[in-house]
Formats: sequence, structure tokens, C-alpha cells
Amino acid sequence: MDLFTALAQRHSYRGPFQDQPVPRADLERIVQAGIQAPSGCNAQTTTFVIVDDPAVLRRIYDVLERPTLPPALIVCIAHPICAFRDMHFELEDCSAAVENMLLAITALGYASVWTDGVLRLDGKGEKIGEILGVPAERQVQVILPVGVPAEACSQREKLPFVQRAWFNQYGQ
Repeated sequence: MDLFTALAQRHSYRGPFQDQPVPRADLERIVQAGIQAPSGCNAQTTTFVIVDDPAVLRRIYDVLERPTLPPALIVCIAHPICAFRDMHFELEDCSAAVENMLLAITALGYASVWTDGVLRLDGKGEKIGEILGVPAERQVQVILPVGVPAEACSQREKLPFVQRAWFNQYGQ
């Protein structure tokens, strides 16, 4: 799929998935897209755990209090380190990786949703980190469920270019 087609088709999918596994080769391609994302000072602070074991998926989804399991999850883990002077870029690094992966997911015909807010509630991110053996100095930042969507969905309407972008001066 062409990049601009993937950009136009990428959407946040919160529905159920078809009952079919995502091949590991596809999961590897998706995560490789995340690995190829830029990172501040090339510190490469984002790492990943790919979960396709139904028992581990169930444990994670029990923590998230969600009943329907996806065929796979990609768990993005941030390592908060000073990359330049006293500056941290792990959130930006993780965000760039996640967007690359969301585009790869779309290009391969799968669906996903950027999941992070729920991880900040009631220590859920930390609990998932414990399930996955994530070191204490790292943080579960984003989870991407991955699978073939069971329902049709499309990108929500975006404001037009002229309301969000300008040349040379804001609002002109």
C-alpha cells in the first residue's frame, strides 16, 4: 500500500477482531517499522514486547478490564534516560515508533488503536510490566492491539488544511 493511502486509511479501531492469528512475520515487520522511527539523539529509548500467547493476552486484558482479546499486542516500553544534557526524549521516541507501526498495521490490512491513557490508571501499566518482566526503570507506555477487524471502520473526518496549517505565519 502506498504511504499516502495508508495515511488516509489509518484509523483508531476499538471493535472486535476476527478470530485469526497475525503471522509472526507480519508482527516483526510492524515492529521493525517502529524500530526504524527516529529518536532523539538516536538514543533509541523505545523497546517492544510482542504478545501473541493467548494466556499472556488474557492476563493483560484482565488488568485492562477488557473482555475481548485481540490476536496480538505490541507493548511499547519507554526507557527514561537523559539523551542530551538534561533532556529526555522517550515520549517523542515512543510516539514516532507508534505512528510508524500504526501505518505499517494499516498497510498490511490490520487494524489497531493507540492505547495509553488506561495504562496510567490504577497502576495498570506497572502491572502489565510485571506480567511481561519489564525492568523497573522502564515504563509500559503504549499498547497496540493488532488484528483483522471484524467490523468496518474508517478514519474520522479531519478539519481541512486551511484551518490547521499556514505558510509563514500562524492563521494567515
